[in-house]
Amino acid sequence: MSYVKKMQRFFHDVRIELKKVNWPSRRELIVFTGVVIAVILIIGIFFWILDSGFTAILRLLIR
Repeated sequence: MSYVKKMQRFFHDVRIELKKVNWPSRRELIVFTGVVIAVILIIGIFFWILDSGFTAILRLLIR
């Protein structure tokens, strides 16, 4: 099988598999995106507070 035929077969198979995918609806996509953004913000705030606390403790230890 030539390289070109292998590539054609690959993309053909990819196309078939993508048709089998259960894509989320627009509403589900918006909800899932909101959840991801909210979790990232919560984790970011948590680490910011943790970092600020450790910085304050280190400043007290250095003085």
